[in-house]
Amino acid sequence: METQFNLKQSDIPKQWYNIQADLPQPLPPTLHPLTMQPAGPADMAPLFPMEIILQEVSQERYIDVPQEVRDIYALWRPTPLLRAVRLEKALGTPAKIFYKYEGTSPVGSHKPNTAVAQAYYNKVAGVKKLTTETGAGQWGSALAMACNFFDIACKVYMVKVSYHQKPYRRSVMQLFGASVTPSPSMETESGRGILANDPDCPGTLGMAISEACEVAIKNEDTKYSLGSVLNHVLMHQTVIGEETLMQLELAGVSADVVLGCVGGGSNFGGIMLPFLRNNLRDGAKTRLVGVEPMACPSMTKGIYAFDYGDTAKMAPIVKMDTLGHDFVPPSIHAGGLRYHGVAPILSLAHHLGLVDAIAVHQVPTFEAAALFARTEGIIPAPESAHAIRGAIDEALDAKAKGEERVVVFCLSGHGFLDLGSYDAYLGGQLQDYAYPAELIQASLQKLPQVNL
Repeated sequence: METQFNLKQSDIPKQWYNIQADLPQPLPPTLHPLTMQPAGPADMAPLFPMEIILQEVSQERYIDVPQEVRDIYALWRPTPLLRAVRLEKALGTPAKIFYKYEGTSPVGSHKPNTAVAQAYYNKVAGVKKLTTETGAGQWGSALAMACNFFDIACKVYMVKVSYHQKPYRRSVMQLFGASVTPSPSMETESGRGILANDPDCPGTLGMAISEACEVAIKNEDTKYSLGSVLNHVLMHQTVIGEETLMQLELAGVSADVVLGCVGGGSNFGGIMLPFLRNNLRDGAKTRLVGVEPMACPSMTKGIYAFDYGDTAKMAPIVKMDTLGHDFVPPSIHAGGLRYHGVAPILSLAHHLGLVDAIAVHQVPTFEAAALFARTEGIIPAPESAHAIRGAIDEALDAKAKGEERVVVFCLSGHGFLDLGSYDAYLGGQLQDYAYPAELIQASLQKLPQVNL
């Protein structure tokens, strides 16, 4: 039985897919955080180079991947699609389970798909330094590598709880030449303000974004780079889904359901958006499911509203599924999913009923990760384990109903630098936690009042 479905380097996608061309209704405008009016290119220029700004608002269905970016992609792309036959056997399911494995990239995740593109466009624009935030360190590692390739300085604000939980990701970033600071920090106005109110603050992605944006805004030779949420980021990640479609054709099957974990939404968007295109344009019926942690349930318990992208209200305001910009989630072991909002593209698709979302608890998520490791031999990142939990539940549902079902998920990274989390799981130290509804409601009371 064939279990690997591999493409050639010549199959690396030559174009990114832009879902904005096919959405049933346009995305709401991005707003300036001070005026709360639609932001123009000049408003975004302190943070991003012009080519990135143009991609953010583009309505073109396809945008060419520069050859310089494809050349670097070729270090790890195309990534493999594998059938999880040993997992299927362990579950006793009639479902066929496939996973797109992005952990084969040099830094072990899907993040370089956009990091390389963003570094390239900043280099062409003459930018000398990029600032960014990172949760678990996957994104920071990817941008540090990309900046190294294009000879750009890199400054990373790493969420403090992850900075201490995942010291080796810090080492990876530093190896590529990046400077890494735990956030919130005393280096920025926003960081000092947060620490004045809460000296023991564990940090959030929203806070780290504030610090990174502040540094970019205050320095003319510096721009900001975001690893998820924004339109251009999800577009760069569509190489995942485009390759997956070709590989499923090699396998002779069509996906019934496609899953990915959701923090900001980049890997789920990356695998799912080409399938959504086929649903919208060709009448395909693939079910698309985002899986998020019960402790940070932006899609399943948040509301669809305009909100700031960061805690200090310096980043643009976008309409998204949100828990509120000052939401502080618990210190769960999936640091890359601790964000208060979800990509506007995914949020609109969710609002329109084009994609589904589920939330899962931490302990069953690690149980799924352990089963996957023991059957398939890959230790998944805790973030990716949420997608595995969702895929296993789909396979068990197919078993209960006696149905054949093709289940496809994005395994967005390996967990070799997340073994502290697995130690906690093996030691029985993990606890399930559902963020209280009353705290979510309190956070949502502070949303910006937008009148358009």
